[in-house]
Amino acid sequence: MSDRIKGSALTMGGAACWGVSGCMGQYLFTREGMDSTWLVPIRLFLAGLILCGFFFIKDRKTLFDPWNVKKDPRNAIDLLVYGLAGVSCCQFTYFLTIQLSSAGMGTILQDVSPVIILLVVCIQQKRGPRVFEVCSILLALVGVFLITTHGSLTGLAVSPAALVSGIVSACCVAIYTMWPKKLQEQYPTPMLQGWAFLMGGIMFSLIFRPWQIDYVPTAMGAFGIFTVVVLGNVLAFSLYMSGVPLIGPQKASLYSFAEPVTAAIISTLVLGSPFTLWDALGFGCIFLMLVLLSLPAKQKN
Repeated sequence: MSDRIKGSALTMGGAACWGVSGCMGQYLFTREGMDSTWLVPIRLFLAGLILCGFFFIKDRKTLFDPWNVKKDPRNAIDLLVYGLAGVSCCQFTYFLTIQLSSAGMGTILQDVSPVIILLVVCIQQKRGPRVFEVCSILLALVGVFLITTHGSLTGLAVSPAALVSGIVSACCVAIYTMWPKKLQEQYPTPMLQGWAFLMGGIMFSLIFRPWQIDYVPTAMGAFGIFTVVVLGNVLAFSLYMSGVPLIGPQKASLYSFAEPVTAAIISTLVLGSPFTLWDALGFGCIFLMLVLLSLPAKQKN
């Protein structure tokens, strides 16, 4: 019971931090003129420096141990996949979706990740989805349809680019939620996060070269960067990924609904983003999907 309560609190806390960070990202894009190709590399690199620097001081042997290929070459491969394909690509596509739409839209599209996790589990177990799983998939599809089209069969309420980047973000969430089980059994989650952020910061810096972008943040912009680094990276990922092993990825996905709820409330009330009845219905469908996937096995039969 204590592990379930602790895991639930950690995942909800991390998700709420993501929601606040997403709204700050929306503010930086709409009010401060930042671009995701400038913000994400800096955000990841600074967060990686903070976490890796902490563990370098605390226990430098453990910090570099995952890269010891003589001990276990699989650890280095797992860390690369987890850090680059999972955490880092998720960060970029998430903020790109926010830039192209809103914080609420970015977070709710990301929350279809449990369906992707479900499909991967079915493939791994070489079975078809059960009745409740089919219902969950249909709820997720209906929810995304309502949010992205507002009930129209002829057009999208968001740009196709935002829809694609949001779905890619959800796929990346599935990767970083399911992939690092072995790593998390051996090393502290915040340390793994540090390496993921640092690798992502370097990778996206080489791709986007933010130093060549003619942009200088204001004082409020600098505060926004500090917020998304500390709250959205260092704290949010550490809390959420520490809670996942305690309650499991599917249960964690239910409590992570605190992220889109937080983002929708703040972006609507503070940033003035529209929130329609269609959005509310779509949110409700996706929340029901998460609830259905998180029910105990006996209640699903």
